[in-house]
Amino acid sequence: MAAGVRVQHGLLSRKTSLLYSLPRKIAPNRVCMQRAAEIQTVRASTNTAGEAQHNEKYCLDLVRSRDYEGFLSCLLLPEEARRSSLALRAFNVELAQVKDSVSQKTIGLMRMQFWKTTIDEIYRDDPPNQPISTELWRAVRTHGLTKRWLTRIVTEREKDLDDRAYRNIQELEKYSENAQSSLLYLLLECLGVKNVHADHAASHIGKAQGIVTCLRATPHHSSRRKVYLPMDICMLHGASQEDFIRGSREKNVRDVVYDIASQAHVHLEHARSFSHNVPAAATPAFVHTVVLEDYLQRIRKADFDVFHKSLRNRNPLLPFQLYLRSWKKTY
Repeated sequence: MAAGVRVQHGLLSRKTSLLYSLPRKIAPNRVCMQRAAEIQTVRASTNTAGEAQHNEKYCLDLVRSRDYEGFLSCLLLPEEARRSSLALRAFNVELAQVKDSVSQKTIGLMRMQFWKTTIDEIYRDDPPNQPISTELWRAVRTHGLTKRWLTRIVTEREKDLDDRAYRNIQELEKYSENAQSSLLYLLLECLGVKNVHADHAASHIGKAQGIVTCLRATPHHSSRRKVYLPMDICMLHGASQEDFIRGSREKNVRDVVYDIASQAHVHLEHARSFSHNVPAAATPAFVHTVVLEDYLQRIRKADFDVFHKSLRNRNPLLPFQLYLRSWKKTY
């Protein structure tokens, strides 16, 4: 009898030990599953971080290669606004190069429509998987950028595909306000500045920038038998489009350039008239005025000969001049 009890007790002991040992056999599988999930999470976050770095580098390289002066200006912005400003300038470069990169207006319109749709998707938190649009979406979420300014830039660039000269200086100023000033408004938002005097300064600086850009591009456009300078000023001085296409340096051609450059200078001076009321936090957005001043001074020294060879060279002191202006917190 005792032997039977011992046998039963032994069986119970084995069953009990077996029951207690089962979880130990299953536990390693659970650990493996948890470990696999952790690895997948790490890989996903690594891929996301890697993709973000790629997008940021794409915008930085694009701006550095196609808008070097804008690239230098971005480097002088506070760190919290720098990445977003590069995204905005990359967006601006992408739109600006459409006109020269397409052979047919229809193709250009299709690309502009893509960006209109992209902006709508950005504000729905569903941007396309494209470096600039992804970085733009990040900037919008970080700084709460106004959709109207982004849309206005695209709309104005789309109108510019018509490939014709500006009828008058006011039409060039309107284009500059919509395309260039809108970008400055967005940069101010990146800096967290909401100030009516800063907005007025940005409006005039943008107009000056558009006018200077039109002058600087004249030799390039003339080489392609295109002239976009305001027709009213050309007619006032008896200068034809053919004069610019031939690269004429006659007095009437230089008088046209003088009048247009003078209008850019007026806008710069008008922008500076607000400087005492513009907050210091806004001045980094306006450091680009150094570039405009530099060109206007050089074209004056060239006696307003827009084709002078000295205007083709990049100013080697420009980075230092930009830094100095940034340090002084003036524009």
